Amino acid sequence: VQFVESGGGLVQPGGSLRVSCAASGFTFSSFAMSWYRQAPGKERELVATINNAGSSTNYADSVKGRFTISRDNAKKTVYLQMNSLKPEDTAVYSCNARVGSSAYFNSWGQGTQVTVSS
Repeated sequence: VQFVESGGGLVQPGGSLRVSCAASGFTFSSFAMSWYRQAPGKERELVATINNAGSSTNYADSVKGRFTISRDNAKKTVYLQMNSLKPEDTAVYSCNARVGSSAYFNSWGQGTQVTVSS
């Protein structure tokens, strides 16, 4: 199992960014997928989840209305479009499959750094 995240960077408050996660090593279209983030000194938190078909999504209250999760099963890739970014969104963003209330795979990618600062 492998996850490769990309698309992070430095953006000003109020700006937008789209991050991507390419997955391999499992049947991508059979799993719900989630984005997580971890800020320095804090625990990893769940940001957004999308079901295997892409027809249902859920978001943390802190990002609801600003972030949009989507997926392309043909490309085995999940995306996170982030708008109206705030400094508190600064973190390393990672993805994983989700089963029930937990990340499913023990292996994680390197993540992609998102820094929101003026």
